[in-house]
Amino acid sequence: MPLLENPIGIFDSGVGGLSVLRAMREQMPNESMVYFGDQGHVPYGPRSMEQIQKFSEGITRFLLEQNSKLIVVACNTASAAALKYLRGRFPEVPFVGMEPAVKPAAEITKTGKVGVLATPATFQGALYASVVERFGAGVEFFQHACPGLVSQIEKGELESNATRAILEDALLPMLEKNIDTVVLGCTHYPFVIPLIERIVGAHVRVIDPAPSVARQVKRLLEVSVNLNQTSESQRVRFYTSADPASMKSLLPLLLGTDGEVEAVTWKDDQVTL
Repeated sequence: MPLLENPIGIFDSGVGGLSVLRAMREQMPNESMVYFGDQGHVPYGPRSMEQIQKFSEGITRFLLEQNSKLIVVACNTASAAALKYLRGRFPEVPFVGMEPAVKPAAEITKTGKVGVLATPATFQGALYASVVERFGAGVEFFQHACPGLVSQIEKGELESNATRAILEDALLPMLEKNIDTVVLGCTHYPFVIPLIERIVGAHVRVIDPAPSVARQVKRLLEVSVNLNQTSESQRVRFYTSADPASMKSLLPLLLGTDGEVEAVTWKDDQVTL
């Protein structure tokens, strides 16, 4: 199969990366994609950097076996812990990772106060510290790790009282500090944007990083002349390291479409079908 028609590989600790896949499908309607949700290991947030690097390397090898022409690390935690590591291990592979949207938030805030929702690993990583240092001058950032929110979204509980309680615990103190912008530093979190917007109100801007990541993927494919612009309809294959029925049941809710999900297994840090 020519490189042009090869799929884009995408991975996340669970279903969060589907928010990035959704944006990519909108911007690149002819691209086929392979999505890997490492639900057997979700969440990545509390795990060590070494462990996340090991998982990310195994998943990358699997996605390359599926002929992926570019790999999107659609997970803020994995990007913070493993993106540099992956680029060192696979120098010939183009990678696109997640970066907390601190720069656009700093550019649009009027109050100079910005809320950031992300996992502990993202906050502790050098990537987050570097973007705050580079782009956050003169802006005050209020951080919250939203413990339990990833698990709620993995269960498909986008509107439940428990999910609302987690978000209110994070956002209400930030609102008291006069934030006018919220940065979503985890790919799971865009799926609860409607709930976040109801909590913070119309005067607070919520930044979803997925569209800008999709634009970066498209730009890289255009530069390398690997963007598929034929009229063939795109195909998406889904893989999970947990129960495929669970991921399959979430696809209509999170993507607005159905799809087949295959199970894979981990053995000695390798992913096998």
